[in-house]
Formats: sequence, structure tokens, C-alpha cells
Amino acid sequence: MKTQTENSKYQFSGSLSKYQETSRKPYTKYEQDKYTQYQNYLYKRALYGLKSLSKEEIDSMSEQKLKRIKRVNRKAQSVINVYKQKITILYSNILFEKFFPNSPYTEFLLNNTETDTNFINKLNFKDLNIHKDDIIKVFIEEGVLPKNFMEIKVNPHKLPRLKHEI
Repeated sequence: MKTQTENSKYQFSGSLSKYQETSRKPYTKYEQDKYTQYQNYLYKRALYGLKSLSKEEIDSMSEQKLKRIKRVNRKAQSVINVYKQKITILYSNILFEKFFPNSPYTEFLLNNTETDTNFINKLNFKDLNIHKDDIIKVFIEEGVLPKNFMEIKVNPHKLPRLKHEI
């Protein structure tokens, strides 16, 4: 025979209407992207390369397309590396200018703002305050993504074709 305390352990003892009135968020709001599915596909393919594709997609692609995706990914990674270095240099120059304004070392840093392609910047995007929009802008400027990237809405290769185009 069960006692009253054992039953109440698994049963709601209260007013359901009061609980519903006190809950502030009836649903979860998710962040929505302003880019279309195909734009996100192109962005991720450039940024992550073959890792962004499923095994079925990779198996169905030709060798030339796989090489092209790898080449675009390498270019994207080098572009991101240079961009991250520029942001890092900018932040460090601001820091040194503020805290050590009359130092000869600060003058040296301010005069030498070159990036090194052999150095790999391992800071993440969040620490450098880099957002997806910034990366897309740099990719378009450097030719990693097409110039009309913002106008692309659907995959042009998936559109129906006319049998006899004029």
C-alpha cells in the first residue's frame, strides 16, 4: 500500500492555471539567418570544404569538382587567416597606442602592419568579434564567393531546363 507522500512525489500538486500564467516564455525564439539555403551551402562549402558535404554528395561528384572545392577552401582559409591577422594588428595597435603612447616600440608596431602568410592565426571569430557578414564580405572581395552572392536565391543548376534552348 502506497502512502500519500509516495504518490505526491510523482504527481503535480498545485494549480496548473497559475503555473501557465507565471511562465514568461511560452516558446523559444531561434536566431534566423538572412541568407537562403543555397547561400549558406556556398558559404559553408567555401569555409569548411569537403567537411561540409555528406558522403553521398562527395561520392556523386566528379574528381574535377572535388579538386575545385578543395582549392576554393584553401583560398578561403588563407583569406580568413590574413583577415584575422589584420584585425589582430588593428586591436594591438589600438592597445599599444592607448597604454604606451610615447614608446619607441609602439612607433615600430604602428609603422609595421604587414601580414605574414606563413603565420597561422589561431584566434577564433568570437574573440576577434568577426561575424558571418564580415566573412562573407571578405570572401566576395577576394573572389572566394561570386560577386552576385547576395542576389543568388536558388541553385541555378537545379532549375528545370527547356528541352531546346534558343
